[in-house]
Amino acid sequence: MKKSDSQLQQDVLQELKYEPSISASQIGVTAKDGIVGLTGNVQNYAAKYAAVHAAERVTGVKAVTDELKVDLPAFHVRDDEDLAKAAVNELQWDVWVPADQIKVKVEGGWITLEGEVDYKYQKTAAEDAVRNLTGVKGVTNMITLKRPAVSSSEVKTNIELALHRAAEVDANNIKVSVEKDKVILNGKVASWAERQEVERAAWSAPGVNEVVDYLVIAA
Repeated sequence: MKKSDSQLQQDVLQELKYEPSISASQIGVTAKDGIVGLTGNVQNYAAKYAAVHAAERVTGVKAVTDELKVDLPAFHVRDDEDLAKAAVNELQWDVWVPADQIKVKVEGGWITLEGEVDYKYQKTAAEDAVRNLTGVKGVTNMITLKRPAVSSSEVKTNIELALHRAAEVDANNIKVSVEKDKVILNGKVASWAERQEVERAAWSAPGVNEVVDYLVIAA
């Protein structure tokens, strides 16, 4: 049964209140046809990220628009040089991150990551490593992926097999197309979590440099 806009709004508000890492009192929520909007202020970038993902996991949410602003308390503000050193240190200590392949830039508390890695999970791990640092106002991940010589048919087969192995995914409802190093996903999923699992499976295949997600979250 499809939720009304008001019910979806209330469900997202309750999920934000339930999430212990978020102070939900300063966050506003709108809902229209499955599209949820978040507005207001949070005290750090980690809370901004957590709020978006809390909204995404609510049943009935098809997309989230993020207009939250990071308003750092005065005692959390750091100069860019100090924040850059902390970010580099975090990358070096993360076992999933090839730190020697990544460059860090910081301007006004905003971290930009650049470089080239082999897999999407390494790109994601680098962003995860710096997101929770004190003083971060935002993260721009410009890390690119290397392009190993893998055929389109091999990429397609690997992804389809991974989807059939995944307990959280109904692979029969997913169509995978591959154009060189770009994967195109079509079909229906039951939730945002299933959609993310399908994307994860697609990104895990060697040779993938782009994933275009046209998956529809069915009511």
